[in-house]
Amino acid sequence: MSRYRTTLGSRVYQFEDLKTLLAKATPLRSGDELAGLAAHDAEERVAAQMALADLPLQALLDEPLIPYETDEVTRLIFDTHDSQAFSPISHLTVGDFRDWLLDNNVDGETLKQLAPGLIPEHAAAVSKLMRQQDLVKVARKLHVVTRFRTTVGLPGHLSTRLQPNHPADDPRAIAAAIVDGLMLGSGDAVIGINPVSDNPATVHNLLRLVDTIRERYSIPTQSCVLSHITTQIEAVTAGSPVDLVFQSIAGTEAANASFGINLALLREAHQAALELGRGTIGQNVMYFETGQGAALSANAHHGVDQQTCEARAYAVARHFEPMLVNTVVGFIGPEYLYNGKQILRAALEDHFCGKLLGLPMGCDVCYTNHAEADDDDMDAILTMLAAAGVNYIMGVPGADDIMLNYQSSSFHDALYLRSLFNLRPAPEFEQWLEQHRPALPQMMALLSESRS
Repeated sequence: MSRYRTTLGSRVYQFEDLKTLLAKATPLRSGDELAGLAAHDAEERVAAQMALADLPLQALLDEPLIPYETDEVTRLIFDTHDSQAFSPISHLTVGDFRDWLLDNNVDGETLKQLAPGLIPEHAAAVSKLMRQQDLVKVARKLHVVTRFRTTVGLPGHLSTRLQPNHPADDPRAIAAAIVDGLMLGSGDAVIGINPVSDNPATVHNLLRLVDTIRERYSIPTQSCVLSHITTQIEAVTAGSPVDLVFQSIAGTEAANASFGINLALLREAHQAALELGRGTIGQNVMYFETGQGAALSANAHHGVDQQTCEARAYAVARHFEPMLVNTVVGFIGPEYLYNGKQILRAALEDHFCGKLLGLPMGCDVCYTNHAEADDDDMDAILTMLAAAGVNYIMGVPGADDIMLNYQSSSFHDALYLRSLFNLRPAPEFEQWLEQHRPALPQMMALLSESRS
């Protein structure tokens, strides 16, 4: 008989194992339905949440969801777990842990000290018992600060990734979008370009373009071209001006293999970027993106629900002390997060779990055009994430990425959030804006002339 059981009314619910319990307790989303993991109905979901609430936190350390012997992410999670940091809450159940997190006497510093003692499964489990307001309240306590040329994540600040993508990698169009974003106060987290081509020459040219603009106008920010990590390592070797090294990551070894990566490759890239020493105020050199459904889309989820798989990706990110991490929350599509409600829930879960595990979390508040979502949904997500203390969001011209063909957030969305919540850009970037904003139109003209 399974030890994961509970009684609801006159009915006894039993759950085969821990990963089944976690999946059945997860708020409804289309990806878990697609995988055949979701609760059959709301009553079974509540029963699973009741059983999960009574589960000791220690049980999540006693039963790996994916075998230690066959998955390097599992090995990373358990080999780096800090039992001493975990000891203050080791006696709690998952339900007790939720209540403890919501206690006003538990502050951000306490949670910072706890983070090394938490594994992703702890964060995922407790999030399944939390309302949206709970996810916001706890995440707001946490401030994870990182530095390269700017300081991101300080209390009272909201940063942006300036995303000037172009469907032909046109340098003039990219440069114009960069200046457009700078004029609207965007770009203090990173100026990050998704290239159409992973060709090393293209990547080098885009890196050189952004670095030339940055140096010419002494802009305190960092750049990144979001090509495959092997191409970026090649760029480092060739002498290209690489600031942050990017890679999409997932929560299982098999899912990462589908991206063409493993932990050894990430370590190689991390070391290569550190050796460049390009940061002026810090050396957080990695940039990771994640998203619920990534492991399932690669058939590499091992029967684990997509939100728990997502949290496991944060263990990979945490190991490399990144400058930036963001969940591209609605990008994978309605097969995984069907509508605006599911995207909102996932955004708050991801932000909460990442922050609880000690990560500098941002969010690409976005949706694909075939999802049951629209800009009103994105406004709600943006506002709740800002209330939760998100480190950064995306800045895309018009919120419409014409290269990746999805809807994201705009330069103006960041201005709305900064005005509403009295938030500031990164301090180094804000100082530069105050000094150079009057000259930005002239920058646009000069860049246009130089690219004509």
